[in-house]
Amino acid sequence: MRPAAPTAAPFLPHVLSLPAILEALPGCRGCSLYEHASQAVGGEGPRSASIVLIGEQPGDEEDRRGRPFVGPAGRLLDAALEESGIDRTTVFVTNAVKHFKFEERGKRRIHKKPSLTEIRACRPWLEAELLILKPKILVCLGATAAQTIFGADYRVTKERGRLVTHEWAERATATIHPSAILRAPHEDRNREYRLFVDDLTAVREALEGGN
Repeated sequence: MRPAAPTAAPFLPHVLSLPAILEALPGCRGCSLYEHASQAVGGEGPRSASIVLIGEQPGDEEDRRGRPFVGPAGRLLDAALEESGIDRTTVFVTNAVKHFKFEERGKRRIHKKPSLTEIRACRPWLEAELLILKPKILVCLGATAAQTIFGADYRVTKERGRLVTHEWAERATATIHPSAILRAPHEDRNREYRLFVDDLTAVREALEGGN
């Protein structure tokens, strides 16, 4: 008999709320990532958020501080949100996977892409957050988040910026992860950042216009 696929579902609180999710997350043993990460990192933002931003997983700094998007990619995201006219304090930011997956290289902890099994195991946490929030617009940052929301065949390079209806939000879209901008060759970085700001600006305009 094939063993059951790992899942975080048994660790969710019986009554769903954002505070209850944050309280239950540290006890999650839905996959093995908890064994090496410092802590689980839940989403952050107001219950009234109309926009939800979903990344891949916490990074090194997020893992140490217990908050999403507070490292270099988070600071770039803050700048892009401000430039696009979106107040970060009004949006909810979270990740498809709640524990940091990494490999050690000397004293550094280097990001490793979570496996499909780990992404699926963590999906109940993300689904619970979205069921509570019921956002108007869901923005996936990068391929992992996009494929979690839209399916394994989704390609950000082809669908980037396209707003579509979704069961978890009135509309959903995808763009690149800010960490991809930081990894881009220096000569391409400004262009990639401008495109990222354009994508976020389009989200704000769609929210304001109701289109």
